[in-house]
Amino acid sequence: MSTTLTDAPRTERTPGPRMLHGLSWLVVRQHRAALLSLLAVAVLGSIWIVYERSRMKDLLDAAGWPGKELAQPAFDSGSVSLVITALGGLPMILAVFVGAPLIAGDQEQGTAQLVTTQSVSRRRWMATKFAWCYAAVTVTAALLSALFTWWWKPYRSVFPGEWWEGSVFDSTGPMLPALCLFTTAAGITIGVLVRRVVASMAITFVFAAAVGVFWDEMLVHLAPTRTIVYPLDADMPSRVNGSFEVDRWIGSADGRLYGWGLCAKPTEEASDACVKEHGIVNNVYEYLGFDQMPAMQWTGAAILLAGAAVLTAFVLWRVSRRPL
Repeated sequence: MSTTLTDAPRTERTPGPRMLHGLSWLVVRQHRAALLSLLAVAVLGSIWIVYERSRMKDLLDAAGWPGKELAQPAFDSGSVSLVITALGGLPMILAVFVGAPLIAGDQEQGTAQLVTTQSVSRRRWMATKFAWCYAAVTVTAALLSALFTWWWKPYRSVFPGEWWEGSVFDSTGPMLPALCLFTTAAGITIGVLVRRVVASMAITFVFAAAVGVFWDEMLVHLAPTRTIVYPLDADMPSRVNGSFEVDRWIGSADGRLYGWGLCAKPTEEASDACVKEHGIVNNVYEYLGFDQMPAMQWTGAAILLAGAAVLTAFVLWRVSRRPL
């Protein structure tokens, strides 16, 4: 008598198909906490901005704006300032908590040495990490910037802060994604060079703070300034309302310019004598107009993205020449 042997039925569940494979799957799984955090920032930040915009709109509508001039603040500027502060701090937060540990953590824990002993090249491994990190940072920053711009544009006249201030200029248009990418690239670069997470985060924090200070001084260099000349005793022309003052002088009829405070004397008689002595007849006002803002932002974004590209190329070149 013969018996037929059959395999025992398998009870294991067959894994479903993966959306990601290979190196992308590994990078996403390794950094899933950071990616989920960025997703939470994007979602919660978007909800916050939409809520604050809706709240401001309701309060301004109730106050009759823009038909009626606001005699006093019709909304809580503190909550608006909090949103602006959070957006202003986003590039530093991403640089310190996403950029700096990205590679430094792998170097410190030995993961970099393990991965680079496999069939994948160091450059390809780094390029995949860069791609996922930059994609997550760009999507998060671009979404928040687009929503904040949508909020700010129709209400800029009542917003706390002028268009040229970093809190607004750096949080609207393409500036926020570009700043976030640059500071994140800088954090990654510092992490690769320092090779220690805590030290990299500390240095990145100082670097990002210095970039913020330096970038505020770059504003006047992002577009050619304009100059308007008008009579000494006349009011400033309305077309320069809302402009950013770069400098101002007083000038004589022959075009000679003097400092604004030249004839600021203790008495009116002394001031009039100074004006007559120097033949001063004009005010000269150098400024940047609000209509220049988009071009200035795209110029600034191009500079920052070029900086991020240089830092990325440097890191890829370095890891292909030296072991991690």
